Amino acid sequence: MDWKTCDVIVLGAGAAGMMAAATAGLRGRRVVLIDHADKLAEKIRISGGGRCNFTNLNVRPECYLSQNPHFCKSALRQYTQHDFIQLVESYGLTWHEKTLGQLFCDQHSGAIIEMLKAECDRGGVTWRMSTKITEVRRGEQFEVITPEENWRAEALIVATGGLSIPQIGATGIGYDIARQFGLDIVETVPALVPLQLPPESLLAEISGVALEDTVARMGKTAFREASLVTHRGLSGPAILQISSFWQPGGEIVLDLAPDVDLDEFFASANRDAHVGNVLVELLPRRFIDAWLAPDITAKPLKQLSPKQVQQLAERMHRWPLRPSGSAGYKKAEVTKGGVDTQALDSKTMMAKAAPGLYFIGEVVDVTGWLGGYNFQWAWSSGFVSGSNA
Repeated sequence: MDWKTCDVIVLGAGAAGMMAAATAGLRGRRVVLIDHADKLAEKIRISGGGRCNFTNLNVRPECYLSQNPHFCKSALRQYTQHDFIQLVESYGLTWHEKTLGQLFCDQHSGAIIEMLKAECDRGGVTWRMSTKITEVRRGEQFEVITPEENWRAEALIVATGGLSIPQIGATGIGYDIARQFGLDIVETVPALVPLQLPPESLLAEISGVALEDTVARMGKTAFREASLVTHRGLSGPAILQISSFWQPGGEIVLDLAPDVDLDEFFASANRDAHVGNVLVELLPRRFIDAWLAPDITAKPLKQLSPKQVQQLAERMHRWPLRPSGSAGYKKAEVTKGGVDTQALDSKTMMAKAAPGLYFIGEVVDVTGWLGGYNFQWAWSSGFVSGSNA
């Protein structure tokens, strides 16, 4: 069997993989980057509506979910959101902040991909796209077998992503490699994903209605952003955020009127107006008509008893929902769970029991909030592995 040799093999040409390959290459390491897809970083391409929400000004460890919440601290400290912003600006790209610290590229998401590719090319990275990985093993070095050629290297970086959005090529190969080398996998589930409601929820008929300001709560966790009614349940930023904390059978609670003193609101409302007309100041009409019983909506406010007004206010501030499930990996932005961080060195991302083997990005049990946090994890973990491999 003929072998090609290099110093570092990176599996996966997505956000984390390109960052790792570029970082290692710019250190003078000979790097080959292998991916089964024919296009680079499709997740970057489709992110942020084509603008790429590439990081967040408010990145901090508390914005990440993991069985070990401290694991992400070292990588995020070694390569911060400000470091990536500096890289973006060094390529002449401009950006703008949307809500809650979310940064988007003014050009297009392809500009971020081109920037990362340029960094890889600057580091002399060898590209192997449209290349299926047949086998990964370890002899004296790590060995990666493909139908076309075979590679050996002293370091192997696994950046193959999670299971989310399989339609653009997601596979579970990273988990298979981890298990092969004796690493545990924290159970994987779809995260940052729309939630489905039982058919009897009556909301399907108003699909597309946006609730501009809601708070989605689960226990002590709460996110305040927009929600969107879909034909199967609920989506929108607030719902995607809380979905990472939701577990099957669990309940979420929506506050449809945060910061509104509803006692005061109803006391000062026109008591001759129908309830539906009163609530339209706070909620979309189509939503009100589907959410409230018709006999309540059509009643003048003055015909509601004080107890009924109180119950209405309570339901607006605390609307309990028990989702029937999530929309699954096909609609999930990320995968929660993955390679158990207990098996990895947080300072380098290397597997403790397999020197030279690194796991980074979404394949690891570190899941960020919505809003650029997961890309920052890709940049940070990629930089750290590429600096050490």
